[in-house]
Amino acid sequence: MSDDVASLADEKFVSLTTFKKNGEKVAGAMWLARDGDALVMWTPADSWKVKRLRRDSRVELTPCGRTGKVPDGAKVTSGSAEVDADPTETARVERLIKAKYGFEFFAITVVERIVARGKKARVAVRITVD
Repeated sequence: MSDDVASLADEKFVSLTTFKKNGEKVAGAMWLARDGDALVMWTPADSWKVKRLRRDSRVELTPCGRTGKVPDGAKVTSGSAEVDADPTETARVERLIKAKYGFEFFAITVVERIVARGKKARVAVRITVD
């Protein structure tokens, strides 16, 4: 596994940057887990990041805090992402995220279900770093 994958996998939050059609960057804080030589994320299927990734697989990953604030001088790692809507793969990635984040995962997903009034469809995102 590359040093970049290992380093990012150890982070609690990573800023995932995706790209709009006009090239503008859009970043947001994400949970992630390691899956072999790749990183995986779990996100709502109808999110704008998924729509952008289906059009343009380029991503940038940067360690960040819970709110997405990136520390000065933080390393930016480029890569490519693949969206996988297969329910088996999505469930497997959910288990990896749950194993890493434990009770925090449980608490956040309960709040999401209350706010969204139910469980939202999710997809897995697999990231390969350059």
